[in-house]
Amino acid sequence: MSELFDEVDEEVRRDQLKELWDRYWLYIIAAMILIVAALGGWQSYKYLEAKKATEAGAAFDKAVELSEANKHAEAEAAFADLAAKAPSGYRVLARLRMATEVASRDPQAAAKLFDEIAADRSVGTAEQDLARIRAAQLLLESAGYADMKSRLEAAAAPGSTFRHTARELLALSAWRANDAAATRQWLDAIANDGETPPSLRSRAEALQALLPPVAKS
Repeated sequence: MSELFDEVDEEVRRDQLKELWDRYWLYIIAAMILIVAALGGWQSYKYLEAKKATEAGAAFDKAVELSEANKHAEAEAAFADLAAKAPSGYRVLARLRMATEVASRDPQAAAKLFDEIAADRSVGTAEQDLARIRAAQLLLESAGYADMKSRLEAAAAPGSTFRHTARELLALSAWRANDAAATRQWLDAIANDGETPPSLRSRAEALQALLPPVAKS
């Protein structure tokens, strides 16, 4: 008896499916076509993006080769083209490298380019900090300590990717400004950070030795 009920249920289901098909077959086929088209479009998009990234990578390597061959004008133009047209990741790298090429002929103009990158909120935090560091390196001889501090204090905070270089630049700037207290502040930050690179720690110790002794109270 149970087998008879099963057969009846199966027949009812078939009739229901046939009725649904007869009523909605056009919509079902349209939906299937849309799904296939969407999948195909997504695969095409991924292929094109991968192709663009590969082409950008090759162009970036070529620009680096030009730079290493001291063809700075050509390298600058190549990086500028990538900064305008490449996928987002390569675009940021190209902007950084283009500014570096500009630095070989005009440090002040290069510092402005690095400042623009540092102010760009679409750029990652690490890249922004790197741009701040590079601008500060170019301006170390001409900018005052207050300017350097406003540029680098955030990048010198604990946990920041480039905090070691930022602290060293701040210590050097404070020393150039004859601000012994600020110099000690940054040298102490370098000394107390267990992740400070040994070479930087040695330079900090050498600078510490140049400071006048702390007056006893």
